[in-house]
Formats: sequence, C-alpha cells, structure tokens
Amino acid sequence: MLREAAARRVPLAEGIDAVAPGLLWMRETRTIVAADAHLAYEDVIGGALPTWSTGDAISVLQKAAQEFGAREFLFLGDVIHGARMSEGAALEVQSGLERLRALALVTLVAGNHEGRTRGADVLGDTVEFAERSGWLLIHGDKQSLAGRAIIGHLHPSVRSDGTTAPVFLAGERIIVVPALTPYSEGLDVCGDDCFEALQAFGVTSRGELQVVATTEELVYPLGSVSGLRQELRRPSQPQHHYRRKFLRPDR
Repeated sequence: MLREAAARRVPLAEGIDAVAPGLLWMRETRTIVAADAHLAYEDVIGGALPTWSTGDAISVLQKAAQEFGAREFLFLGDVIHGARMSEGAALEVQSGLERLRALALVTLVAGNHEGRTRGADVLGDTVEFAERSGWLLIHGDKQSLAGRAIIGHLHPSVRSDGTTAPVFLAGERIIVVPALTPYSEGLDVCGDDCFEALQAFGVTSRGELQVVATTEELVYPLGSVSGLRQELRRPSQPQHHYRRKFLRPDR
C-alpha cells in the first residue's frame, strides 16, 4: 500500500505540497520551505568531522529550486546549529547561502539555535516570522494560536523497529515540516510529547493530523496520527524501514 501511494510530492493543503526529501513547496508564491537545517552542525558540536551536512543541504535546495522553478527559499528557523562556529565553517555556511541567492530570494526565520544574537555574525539579517499565502511561518518554539501556522522545531518522525523516518504533519490550521538535518532522530509523532507540543497551536485531536513520511526520493502518505498509532501497535504488521544517517541526535 505504501509503495503504491508513494509520489514525488503530496498535497498537504491548498497550494502546499510535501516534497522529498523533506521540503515544503508553496505553489502560489513559488517558495521552498526548509526547516531545521542546522548548518555547520559538525563544527558547532566540536566534532572532528567535515561539515558535509552543510554542502548536502545546499545541494538538495539547489536541485529542488531548479526542478520547481522556485522564486524563494525560506528557512524555518535553526538555520545553523549554533551562533558560535569556526571561521571556516561560517564561510562555508555563507558561501552556501550565496549560492542559493544566485537562484532565488533567501528568507531566514530565526529559531532557538540562533540564540539571542539571532545568528547575525554568520547569517546577517533574519526575521522572526514570515507570512505567505495566508499562513504564518514561524520556527515553532513559541506558541501561536492566531490563524494558520507552518512550523519546524519539532523534528517530527515516525519510529518503527529501531529505525526512524522524518515526516510532515498536516491539519487544517497547522503544518509541521521535518528537519533537513540528518543528525536528529526527531520527536515521535505517535508519542505524547509531540501531541502536547502541538496543543499549543490549537490541535485537539490526533485524528485531525495527517502524516506523510519522506525518503530521499519519495513521500508516503500514512494516514492520521491516531490511525498510525494503532497500526504500529500491531506486532503482526510488516515493518517499513526508512533509514537515516545520524551520529548524535540534536536534543
């Protein structure tokens, strides 16, 4: 069933699509929305690894812009993993953003990982929110009950048999975009913590939220959160694996 439902993109709301590998496409404004990229993650945590996730994220966005003819990239908070990073990592982040600006407008919404400085030394100007096509786009670390909101921050995922898949959540008044970073297991959408976090945005029932999982190439509608919770509790059901690479979850 999942294989038959798989597609390159799936509608979440009027004019808004979930696109593999975890991007939101807003057709009216031709905006690509990416959440929680956590650029320069490897450098910020003090690891000895190259900052390969930065180049990977920029490449994903470049390809999506060329495929859809985007006019704007909108980062939905936690653009960087932290405001303090090496000069080399900062230059890499800035170079990547400049490559995107060569293709389209870049809008940077600040998140909690930008800190009090809002990442100014690395990112330059950021905004606290944006509005597109009647939706408020915010990071999601602060409560908002006014109107319809598109948020990140929660790193939504579905877990099964020890593996995780990043997912979108979509309701009439809320859309949650999965994290672009590969370093986070995310918040289990079937768990109580995720549901409690979403109540601050007016969600009252798990049944009102639809789940769409994403791999690198395709997205998979999985039905409602309440239905998915029931399915995953059945031990006789076959397990569907969407493996993610990660070294250290971002708590």
